[in-house]
Amino acid sequence: MSDINPFTSSGPGARRVSRIATVAYGARQILIGGGAPVVVQSMTNTDTADAIGTAIQVKDLARAGSELVRITVDRPEAAQAVPAIREQLDKMGIDVPLVGDFHYNGHTLLNDYPDCAKALSKYRINPGNVGKGAKRDTQFAQMIEAACKYDKPVRIGVNWGSLDQALLARIMDQNALRNEPWGAQQVMYEALVTSAIENAIRAEELGLAADRIILSCKVSGVQDLIAVYRELARRCDYPLHLGLTEAGMGSKGIVASTAALSILLQEGIGDTIRISLTPEPGGDRTKEIVVAQEILQTMGLRKFAPMVIACPGCGRTTSTVFQDLADKIQTYLRDQMPVWKKAYPGVEGMNVAVMGCIVNGPGESKHANIGISLPGTGESPAAPVFIDGEKKMTLRGERIAEEFQGIVLDYVKKRYSGQTVG
Repeated sequence: MSDINPFTSSGPGARRVSRIATVAYGARQILIGGGAPVVVQSMTNTDTADAIGTAIQVKDLARAGSELVRITVDRPEAAQAVPAIREQLDKMGIDVPLVGDFHYNGHTLLNDYPDCAKALSKYRINPGNVGKGAKRDTQFAQMIEAACKYDKPVRIGVNWGSLDQALLARIMDQNALRNEPWGAQQVMYEALVTSAIENAIRAEELGLAADRIILSCKVSGVQDLIAVYRELARRCDYPLHLGLTEAGMGSKGIVASTAALSILLQEGIGDTIRISLTPEPGGDRTKEIVVAQEILQTMGLRKFAPMVIACPGCGRTTSTVFQDLADKIQTYLRDQMPVWKKAYPGVEGMNVAVMGCIVNGPGESKHANIGISLPGTGESPAAPVFIDGEKKMTLRGERIAEEFQGIVLDYVKKRYSGQTVG
């Protein structure tokens, strides 16, 4: 038998070394890059001119765990509303930094509405949408000058749906001179990376500090995103924002985003992420935050909320008792986190097991901090509860869910208040 231990992977690879950028509001500072934890962000889909409606959605996103929230600033009415949104958030005790998303007329809005420029904590600029021809350089410069004036970091966010056509033509001309020209896909990759880096360099030339710049190159294909970000990470040391643009709806969007971002994160690439899910009709915008958090937590990169381990069910578990219990406990734990995170430091690392039958149930429950194993099909509910690997009690009857929830709460209070669980 070989003495070489093949089980050497204990987590993602070493993080890419990048500069560190700071996005701040008041006393709250969000560090991006430089080895800081990967930041979760999201974006509102309200009309920004509706200050109250937008503030309410920002509050919901922030309480769900979004550490930065981006809002659209697309017209004068939206720019005028930004200070009011910030004021409403302050009244609600929400200190999440706001990011302004600018396209086409950002130079005008930042100049004409200085209170908007001041209220935002960060600007997002798409270099493909800042203007054409001679106006392009001037209008880009005006936005960077506003960032310098108000000391705001900037994300230079390139998107393959809105590439700078002059730059793309230049890259195509250069490619035509190659002895072996690249294919159209590789040319598009090069245009994305070149646009991001050249505009970052130009922003520095205009006076924006290098540590106030974050880059992104958004595409909607998994393999495209991986290829582009590997090259972008190789060629610059700016912090990188990851996200699969237009990821889609439901399981498609979740799977595609997870497939792309997990590979890059495993390779140490990515300093902030967003999951761009299309909400179901009437769906909850905060779902994209849950997905982002669960990607990071299941990969061992961060901890946000106790994880619920639950079996998928089989012919031994035709009863829905364990499914209902797992759903109730998972919802309960996430709902408690805004309070628990402050009151019980470390609780986000807790594991809870809700298992459906006796095959693997007791074993899985013993591995968790606290676990319950239901008996399976055709048996009266009698569920042993395990705490830190030891069986402590058996629950019976119709109120197993409520009783188990109480046991979890008692465990949290004791374990994460520095007391020993007996």
